[in-house]
Amino acid sequence: MSISLTEKAAKHVNRNLTKRGKGIGLRLGVRTTGCSGLAYELEYVDEALPEDQVFESQGIKVYVDPKSLPYLDGTELDFAREGLNEGFKFQNPNVKDECGCGESFRV
Repeated sequence: MSISLTEKAAKHVNRNLTKRGKGIGLRLGVRTTGCSGLAYELEYVDEALPEDQVFESQGIKVYVDPKSLPYLDGTELDFAREGLNEGFKFQNPNVKDECGCGESFRV
């Protein structure tokens, strides 16, 4: 099982944790929603939960709940700027299909 970040994603997370003045890492999960069934959830973590699986990549700790892990195993997070837009990009080998708007996916 693995979750990883590119160098750009790690720099972005580290910069935001520094701005916040607190936090121990990034939480990655999935929730049921959208056209295709699942959507990614991201939030900064101030305190780990006992059931969290913890991965470290590029010096950043990524926390994943056990229910989300099967959908996320092998995912790499990247951070990209395209014109005026910026955001995380998910390279998830488990995805079988994505909705047209890119907000949800199916495994």
